Amino acid sequence: MAFIDYYKILGIDKKASSDEIKKAYRKLARKYHPDLNPKDKEAQTKFQQINEANEVLNDAEKRKKYDEYGENWKHADQYEEAKRSQSQQRQHGGSTGGFGGSEYGGSSFGGGDYSDFFESFFGRSGGGRSGQSAKYKGQDYQSELNLSLLDAYTTHKRTLTVNGKNIRITIPAGVADGQVIKLKGQGAPGANGGPNGDLFITFKITEDPMFKRLNDDLYVNQDISLYSAVLGGEVTIETLSGKVKLKVAPGTQNGTKVRLKGKGYPIYKKEGEFGNMFVTYNITIPTNLTDKQKDLFRELSES
Repeated sequence: MAFIDYYKILGIDKKASSDEIKKAYRKLARKYHPDLNPKDKEAQTKFQQINEANEVLNDAEKRKKYDEYGENWKHADQYEEAKRSQSQQRQHGGSTGGFGGSEYGGSSFGGGDYSDFFESFFGRSGGGRSGQSAKYKGQDYQSELNLSLLDAYTTHKRTLTVNGKNIRITIPAGVADGQVIKLKGQGAPGANGGPNGDLFITFKITEDPMFKRLNDDLYVNQDISLYSAVLGGEVTIETLSGKVKLKVAPGTQNGTKVRLKGKGYPIYKKEGEFGNMFVTYNITIPTNLTDKQKDLFRELSES
């Protein structure tokens, strides 16, 4: 996979602050978001690169490694360990064991440049044990998938495009906003025969105009007439699985909550199990009353 200049991708300077990175990321993410560019593969690729850049540059430790080692930043710890081994070898004569002599292409580092070793260690000059380049896992990919509350209510399949590749995934019922799942081996190809990276998908659940979700429970407001509140009656409640008729007890007060067991959200990875739904009654006051109706209310208030 070609080297990606994360600073260039975000259009920022290498001395950019964390706030500047976040600002640039948000602006570009909105511009290239897959929902706004559903058939534009170039925009989808750009969106993936923007996410990668933000993930690295917004992490102080990752950014430090990236600034020092560039495209090989993921292997910085291995390189540092190799340098320490070379230093120890020098202290002990520089001719046996460690990374000296025949183990690495028959070349001794002696007073050599670290950059020469760096290229050899990562296979850019044909180095590696027994004349073979070291194997490394491919880069992980990050992606976001937007769902409605109703979408996430049932298990279903969805096709996701990542770096120009269509990936068919099964979305389990009950996924939460911000939840991340890993698809093993769906990232970038490994180097020198190493394993592929992984794909991490973050779910974004949009707010629903009617239902509010809290963990596995759903909350909804329901209007009822003053007459039903006083005398009792029946009301039809909308749920994500269909309509339910509910009896209203006489004398029901404004703000009364009623629990509908098992009518909430599906519990993640627990088939057939659901949370509860809580209905809050909102009593509506009649308007545009006739004179006769007003007189009846006056009689009622005086009785």
